[in-house]
Amino acid sequence: MSHVVVIGAGVGGLAAAARLAKNGHTVSIYEASDQVGGKCRTEWIGDYAFDTGPSLLTLPAVFRDLFIRTGQRFELEVGLQPVDPAFSYHFADGVHLEFPNLSLPEICNSIERTLGKSAADEWHLLMQKAERMWDASRGAFIESELPSIFSLLKTKGFLRDLRTIAPWKSLRSYTADTTSNPYLQKIVDRYATYSGSDPRKVPAVLLTIAFVESTFGAWHLKGGLGTLSTALEKRCGKLGVTINVNSPVSEILVKNEIAVGIKLESGEEIFSDKVVANADAQIVYNHLLKREVKSAKSERRKLRRSEKSLAGFSLLLGLDNSRITGEIPRLRHHNVYFPDDYDQEFDSIFKDQHPVEDPTIYICSPSDPTMVKKSHQESWFVLVNAPRHNPDGGWDWNKNPQEYAQKIIAKLDGLGLRVSERLDVMEFRTPADLERAVGAPGGSIYGTSSNGARSAFTRASNRSPVGNLYCVGGSAHPGGGLPLVGMSAELVAEAIGRADGSTSGAHTHH
Repeated sequence: MSHVVVIGAGVGGLAAAARLAKNGHTVSIYEASDQVGGKCRTEWIGDYAFDTGPSLLTLPAVFRDLFIRTGQRFELEVGLQPVDPAFSYHFADGVHLEFPNLSLPEICNSIERTLGKSAADEWHLLMQKAERMWDASRGAFIESELPSIFSLLKTKGFLRDLRTIAPWKSLRSYTADTTSNPYLQKIVDRYATYSGSDPRKVPAVLLTIAFVESTFGAWHLKGGLGTLSTALEKRCGKLGVTINVNSPVSEILVKNEIAVGIKLESGEEIFSDKVVANADAQIVYNHLLKREVKSAKSERRKLRRSEKSLAGFSLLLGLDNSRITGEIPRLRHHNVYFPDDYDQEFDSIFKDQHPVEDPTIYICSPSDPTMVKKSHQESWFVLVNAPRHNPDGGWDWNKNPQEYAQKIIAKLDGLGLRVSERLDVMEFRTPADLERAVGAPGGSIYGTSSNGARSAFTRASNRSPVGNLYCVGGSAHPGGGLPLVGMSAELVAEAIGRADGSTSGAHTHH
């Protein structure tokens, strides 16, 4: 069994480390910051806890599998709770639509009550198409290493699957074939932003997110989603993984085009048989690998061709309801407030690289008493899509972000949410802050966007062309978001098992 060094203790790095350690490898993780979890963390500010990264878990089966295979039941380590309704959608003209959790029939009933029978039928038809897409894309694209377009052409039934996946169609145009309902179209458009992309360019296959969400549910972890990172850290500890925090890596050491270890910023060199990089692929290929590493060329070329994902501007708001009298606006766990003109948002971000004037506002208001100290308090995580931090040719987020924060609060007040009157704690995080905190270039939440039919092929491969180097996490295949990151860890552990001649277990996600 080999010695594996993991760069970065994000969810992908921790999940890969746990699987590898369980398979008998000696694993050590080197993390630049002072804590594990990467973007997945729950932060306390005063009396309030906030999920400052992911605020929703879908496909919990990915982590159930990980925990069972590494020796513990997931539910014993975290408090998994369904979120019902899964989403509460508010439109600019006052229409309000709720999506119940874990039930497509119930969602359709809710649509019928609000938008009428034909809208409900169209949504049902869309989800049937999304399910076929999920079945067609799951094996070849998501749950296996994505080799190349050519090897996919050889797979059985590929052309039939290709027709189902419709890669030449954008999410927006694919939806328009089924429904012209402006409310449903906005809801579907939003799934593009889940991967940091533009619905007018992103492949139709992103519709599968809507299917996955309604079929496998929207979940919360008691105490915040950061408890996933803590549970993974504990799992790693039990399996003998060494985690070194405050240990930034400055270089991946390569000899004869094969990774042989890492060099820390302190100058210390650590040699290993394999290196797993849980850092953004841009950092791996453009900073950690020296220019003269020839085998990295193809991946560098891919990264240059890919379009970066959008970023986010977030507000952490601690609200004290004892400060106001009269009616207190009651929010659901996940709330989305759509603007009148959604396209203006994507033009602002992708064309003009400018903060959005009238953005879609997402509010996570957890109905979790363990995330506040007193019962009359609420902790809101508010997120709006934003252009990347790009001082050279785009938007510089270091310039007066307070003004933008105030603008969002004024918008929330304008929606009747009475935020200013009960504001106890307020912090904001810009794309520049995310770049500094977790090494996400430009504050891009998901590495590269999924804009364009070839986007799946421009993500970093799990098995790098540089020998004995592997990539895990949101900027690697199969993509961003907790379930896909969990899958990338599984793919990396399997690839290392194959390289060592010891394959361990096939996929068992149901």
